[in-house]
Amino acid sequence: MTRSLDVSRDLYATAQRFIAGGVSSDARRTAGVPLYVDRAAGSRLWDVDGNVYLDYVLGQGPALLGHCPPAVVEAVTAQVSRGIVYSAQHAAEARVAERLCAMVPSAERVRFNTVGSEAAHAAWRLARGHTGRPKILKFEGHYHGWLDPVLYSVHPSLEAAGPADAPLAVPGTAGQPPAADLVVAPWNDLEALARLMDDEVAAVVMEPVLCNTGAIEPDPGYLRAVRELCDRNGSLLIFDEIITGFRLAPGGAQEYLGVHPDLSIFGKAMAGGMQVSALAGRADVMDTISTGKVAHAGTFNSQPVGIAAAEATLRILDEQRQEVYGTLYARGRALMEGLREAAAKAGVPLLVDGPGPVFQTYFTEEESVRNYRDFARTDRARMALLHAALLERGVNMVPRGLWFLSTAHTEGDVAATVEVFADALRTLPLG
Repeated sequence: MTRSLDVSRDLYATAQRFIAGGVSSDARRTAGVPLYVDRAAGSRLWDVDGNVYLDYVLGQGPALLGHCPPAVVEAVTAQVSRGIVYSAQHAAEARVAERLCAMVPSAERVRFNTVGSEAAHAAWRLARGHTGRPKILKFEGHYHGWLDPVLYSVHPSLEAAGPADAPLAVPGTAGQPPAADLVVAPWNDLEALARLMDDEVAAVVMEPVLCNTGAIEPDPGYLRAVRELCDRNGSLLIFDEIITGFRLAPGGAQEYLGVHPDLSIFGKAMAGGMQVSALAGRADVMDTISTGKVAHAGTFNSQPVGIAAAEATLRILDEQRQEVYGTLYARGRALMEGLREAAAKAGVPLLVDGPGPVFQTYFTEEESVRNYRDFARTDRARMALLHAALLERGVNMVPRGLWFLSTAHTEGDVAATVEVFADALRTLPLG
């Protein structure tokens, strides 16, 4: 089975001459010809060669309602004719902020940004400015954007990562300065976290469900214990909900898991695919920005076209929550079970784990993956082969084995995907 990629191949040859590496993000690097999309709608992509794909990447998560949902397209189209950028206030940003505060349990004040990395950077600065403390504690395997202060110990080699109970801060790229006032802890290890905390830690930052390294939920009671530890230590708790926000529940992972942080960052699914992110949290903390003590700025903050998309998206997620989340969980869990059954029939050791609206497939004999080091020991090379085999057959997942669901995915899509998955498994080498 071979896709025609003649047009894609020519485009890639041109791109390599003018774009560094031939792609515009390192996340799109590939061993072969990258995917050149011509259009997208619902649960599908069409590439420039006319190939059709069932899409479980969904723009790395934002297309929660599927690609080009009509209500979002209508809102964006209407706003473009009224203005694209104002660098001034407008009515829709106040409405979106009000709805976001009503939906998210911990949100009392909001500031908008454009992308997740900006919002994460703002949260770390705000935590330090509000507490007067220098240190940030993050977890190994958690991703908070590509900026210098945060790109540490995301996917380090185990040889460089140091002790499991006290990981080293491993830079993610050449060109980063040495880690300053950064503490790295193992995920799902409360004893190690308690040992690493001190009175200089301004904030503990985490993905409440780890989605940039597998799809790893916290152990029962873990988040509540971290919340209590932060309170005793006088440290803020920050949830990076760029992926989990609005995907797991209308109020994000904090609603899904029942533990509320002091600050949260949102993006991706909140605007149906447009570039909007947000920093939200307790009024007394956010008002450190209000007073001017902590600076926060940006020409494109609350850009009206993106905010129009966010308003349309959040209205649907809020007002149609039972239908939206019922569909997401039903489709996700049906697909997870189908993939498990296909792997079992093929005699392939596959772990399928996660909440449902987002989940991970791992090649491993283990029964669970609880942290980054567990993930690093899975067979990631074989997962790359599976990704390639699926793409050749018209199914697009995140190369590391992550799957995103949308409300546009149907029962028929799930059945077709399981069938393709079973066929792709048969092409993989044994062992």
